[in-house]
Amino acid sequence: MRLATRKLLDRSFSGLGIFSILLMAASLVVILAPIFIRGSQAFVFRATIEHRRIVLDLFGRGDRSAIDAEWNQALDARRPVWAMLEAFRKELEEKPLAERRNFEEPFKSLEILIAEYLGPAPGQPRPPLIRMEYGPARWEQAEQKKREILFTEAFDYSDPTKMGVKVLAPRVNDFKGASLEPLFPYIEAHAEAMLRPRLTFYWGFLTDESHDAHFFGGIWPEMLGTLYLAIGAILFAVPLGVIAAIYLTEYARQNWLTGVLRTFISTLAGVPSIVFGLFGLAFFINTLHVSSSKSVLAGSLTLAVLILPTVIRASEEAILAVPHTYKEAALSLGAGKWYTIMTVILPAALPGILTGIVISVGRAAGETAPIIFTAAVSVGAPLALAETLSKPTPALSWNVYNLATEHQKVDQLRHVQFGMVLTLVLVVLLLNLGAIIIRARVSKKLKG
Repeated sequence: MRLATRKLLDRSFSGLGIFSILLMAASLVVILAPIFIRGSQAFVFRATIEHRRIVLDLFGRGDRSAIDAEWNQALDARRPVWAMLEAFRKELEEKPLAERRNFEEPFKSLEILIAEYLGPAPGQPRPPLIRMEYGPARWEQAEQKKREILFTEAFDYSDPTKMGVKVLAPRVNDFKGASLEPLFPYIEAHAEAMLRPRLTFYWGFLTDESHDAHFFGGIWPEMLGTLYLAIGAILFAVPLGVIAAIYLTEYARQNWLTGVLRTFISTLAGVPSIVFGLFGLAFFINTLHVSSSKSVLAGSLTLAVLILPTVIRASEEAILAVPHTYKEAALSLGAGKWYTIMTVILPAALPGILTGIVISVGRAAGETAPIIFTAAVSVGAPLALAETLSKPTPALSWNVYNLATEHQKVDQLRHVQFGMVLTLVLVVLLLNLGAIIIRARVSKKLKG
């Protein structure tokens, strides 16, 4: 090959490699930037007085006297709203039946919206759900609810050549000439006085339990469940994977049977994760009866089977990469085969084995399908360590899916969804970072 052609090919491959790296970095930015931006809103946001009341009532945190004083100020700003509603309700009873019917439906809708915006008026019976006891805890939710109070959605069909266009009509038009008309400018002018927003860092999102299907509280049960499942999977998979790798490289004869076993291992690494979930349900729960139903133990065993091929192949490659002279030197000094493996080959292969563990940890923590049938529930309390043998747990990956697809108020909980995704990414990164640090220290120690 001519020198000029070789240089051109070298530059082409270098350019292609740099382009691939830049493309991967750009993809990560596009994917992770929204997660970090919107996920951070679960921790840092403008919290209303309702949020401070919730934290005090449900978790016992906060200065009660200061919150009570602020709540009284908010009540003073809200009382004119409730007074106008009560006055119009009495006025409505005195109107003729035909006129009353024109106002009844709009007024009923308005009352529901204001109850969601400010919570129940003092003296009313306690609502059945926690979410009905308080107004919006976040200022952006309060702003959305205020828009629903001030405007109604309608469709403009004036142009017959186009489909209806959604427009916002002032709700005050439904009460023209009525005593309730001043209510709408009052709400618009006194929104901050009624809800008293304040920039807040809510660290309890990581440490609090959820209440009322994630309307309030944090994600501590989901975090703890994810850690239980990931660590449990590693505890089961790593010993089995390393032992299998030792057998395949040091003890098994290199014949067609060994080749078939390696083919099976490689095939298992590509099996869809939902298949492992069904296998875990059928084998660990219905056949071995490791638990009577879903449990962290059954989920960990299923995830261990899922990541086992990765651990085996990574460990096998790491052992094969150890120079053969290490083994020859140990055997020539009189060391036995098992002693040589344990004291010479495995320590030298440990950085490569830890690389496989790093990859496996990330996969175990982020998998959803295998734990649907074996370990995960939508809502639950944090488990004690002994309870993991028999009870299921919430998990970040499953609850992200559940909130995004099955929750009845999905649009009101976007911050929880993104906060869970951000937390899951950070948990995986921290677990990987811990494994990388251990690998670096082992490598440094081996190098002397």
